[in-house]
Amino acid sequence: MGAYRRASGSAVILDPRMVCKKNRRTRGRLAQICKNETGLLKEISRGVTLGATECAHQFRNRRWNCTTQRRSMRKILMRDTRETGFVNAITAAGVTYAITRACTAGSLLECSCEKGVPKPRRGRTQVPQPPSPTQTDQWQWGGCSDNVRFGLQKSREFMDSRYRKRSDIKTLIKLHNHNAGRLAIKNNMKVECKCHGLSGSCTLRTCWWRMPTFREVGDRLRDKFEGAAKVISSNDGDSFMPESPSIKRPGKKDIIYSEESPDFCNSNMKTGSLGTEGRQCNISSAGTDSCDQLCCRRGYVQTSIKEAENCNCQFKWCCEVICKTCYVKRDIQTCL
Repeated sequence: MGAYRRASGSAVILDPRMVCKKNRRTRGRLAQICKNETGLLKEISRGVTLGATECAHQFRNRRWNCTTQRRSMRKILMRDTRETGFVNAITAAGVTYAITRACTAGSLLECSCEKGVPKPRRGRTQVPQPPSPTQTDQWQWGGCSDNVRFGLQKSREFMDSRYRKRSDIKTLIKLHNHNAGRLAIKNNMKVECKCHGLSGSCTLRTCWWRMPTFREVGDRLRDKFEGAAKVISSNDGDSFMPESPSIKRPGKKDIIYSEESPDFCNSNMKTGSLGTEGRQCNISSAGTDSCDQLCCRRGYVQTSIKEAENCNCQFKWCCEVICKTCYVKRDIQTCL
């Protein structure tokens, strides 16, 4: 288990070492991963870090900026707000992505990339055909397709298996959002092709499946966050339903939550809010990073700073670029 390092900040979200320690007496696939698949645990840890980094990017200009500071993130994960839902979704997506990428790269003994004709996805009768520039093009499946099936399977086994026997509303929401994160990858796989032929002609093409970039995955999940649905426990106690009967039942790809979010304007240890005091805002923006929005109408202070940058660059034969250092003045606005 010492084969992988603990991710300092993202370990607050999901620490594979702690999961294995707490479940060391259990049986099943989770126990097998913990005991026998140390390489997989390393990729899971990388996936958690990938998800945390993308979360910070997507929320960098908002009051809640997805900080992995322990005193904040632990409280966020204990609640059931839409922010909690996004963190759970992007983490499951990150774990799936990292494992699948490692399979393609040949970094894991347990898997490899998928070669040959891919199997149709569940619910589909045939595999989508690559787009053909001309009617005379011939193509074949080949290359090395991303083995997303393995990534999805291992992500479920590690992240979901210990919750399967529970049916409380918080667990149901967590599992739903895990699956929504994975679907943001599975449902957006792309076909890539390479042309073969004389002088670069495309008389024959070899095609394979590729995952979307993780930035695309993050963008899709942020859109789902914006339209997240609030749910309540159903009468049977084993499922959930929309809070209002007038609201459409959320689909598998949607993010759901059961608690309203705080405004994150002020520091609050109970909710995990760090507040926005001291954050830089954008005086020329009308979005979430505007000084009005980010500073919660408390106002801001403006200061001038000097920044060094390269200027008057010249190319010197051969082969060097020589630049001078110039100092430019920049005004920054900081929330009160």
